[in-house]
Amino acid sequence: MNGPEIHLTFDSELHVFVPAGRRGGRTAVTTDGSSTLGHVVESLGVPLTEAGQLLVDGSPVDRSHIPSAGESVEVRAVARPQRVPGAPLRFLLDVHLGTLARRLRLLGVDAAYESEDIGDPALAALSAKERRVMLSRDRGLLRRREIWAGAYIYSDRTDDQLRDVLGRFAPVLAPWTRCTACNGPLGAADKDSVEGLLEQGTQRTYDVFAQCTACGRVYWRGAHHARLAAIVDEALREFGGAAA
Repeated sequence: MNGPEIHLTFDSELHVFVPAGRRGGRTAVTTDGSSTLGHVVESLGVPLTEAGQLLVDGSPVDRSHIPSAGESVEVRAVARPQRVPGAPLRFLLDVHLGTLARRLRLLGVDAAYESEDIGDPALAALSAKERRVMLSRDRGLLRRREIWAGAYIYSDRTDDQLRDVLGRFAPVLAPWTRCTACNGPLGAADKDSVEGLLEQGTQRTYDVFAQCTACGRVYWRGAHHARLAAIVDEALREFGGAAA
């Protein structure tokens, strides 16, 4: 670039995206005189899904602002909780976030998940078509203009990922109402109606069942229920919601 020089500072939360030499205090950037501020921010490594308010000389500006020489730009992280206008809050997770998808579904959050790598263009198109927030650790995917909305998943630990999503978007929690396998809604099931789908030991031991209305999978409070209940209880304590 060979144009006006501006100075940027980034919120500490965004330092993971920018080179080490640009993380401390103001950093000088020479622009081309025609690119938008949003493009400049993204060219420095920060996906626009993670950039919140942009301040130029202390005043908020739109991402379409064309920087002028000498401007001081502050790039803030996304405010939390983040509101996604215009659609019910729904998520789409890429192939690497299957465990997080199942945790969200356990809590009753609408979380579509692609178990196979269908490619970034297809994921972005699906996000736009179904108006789902794209969750990913792939910065390139989150830079695609087609996505409806998106968020970078900062941690590689599922517990931290879940807390991050719940804290950032504040979805309504309704545990035990969604199929963790396919994301469909669960309904109460009479034991006689699902008996043919159960092992003999399960038939003898349990009497209360739920069944997915989409894929037919049957649920009961089996050996893993205590571990799952602990996940649910912790999420409800920290982020609220309605117990089911």
